[in-house]
Amino acid sequence: MPADSAAIGLVDRIFTRIGASDEIARGQSTFMVEMVETANILHHATARSLLILDEIGRGTSTYDGLAIAWAVVEYIHNHPGLRAKTLFATHYHELTDLAERLPHVVNMNVAVAEQGDTIAFLRKIVPGAADRSYGVHVAQLAGLPRPVVARAQEILADLEASGAAGPRRSALGQPMLFQLPLFSAEDPILAELKALDVNNLNPLAALNKLYELQQRARKGE
Repeated sequence: MPADSAAIGLVDRIFTRIGASDEIARGQSTFMVEMVETANILHHATARSLLILDEIGRGTSTYDGLAIAWAVVEYIHNHPGLRAKTLFATHYHELTDLAERLPHVVNMNVAVAEQGDTIAFLRKIVPGAADRSYGVHVAQLAGLPRPVVARAQEILADLEASGAAGPRRSALGQPMLFQLPLFSAEDPILAELKALDVNNLNPLAALNKLYELQQRARKGE
């Protein structure tokens, strides 16, 4: 249910970035529409504005979207002419680490009650970061066929086991911080080493290749 009341103080304007759709007539994709709206907010909002931003970066690849969302949060927080009150909803778990880096960022999440394989959204906002996502559960509630939901659960379990999905946590339940490769793919020198067929290299060729890789590493390639 919506809140009966709220105290947000006086604001000069309310900016929202919620939902998007393709602007086919204008040749704009969903992601372009999202970025245009976000750009408009960042250019025109002031310290007296209220910003409501939902899932910034969702319209592109995971790393691109995460990088953009991360940068938007930092910009709103750090820009001396902005620093507006902002509600920023996201499914990028990595962004919750910003509460430890930026003094005015606070994590909140929607309380969920779990019982076996079922969940109930309590419609209550509580302090702290979410422990996990409930996308598969929501898909089940929406009526996706059972085989699809079951297969999604299997894939999610594999991804979580490999560390490729969701926040990793320690035995104490605290987030395990790790460096995300946000802005680059795998190191090209490491990739070349992995692909190198050492069995077909004679000693001289192996030394030459090793020297070449060393020189490239020193130059910071």
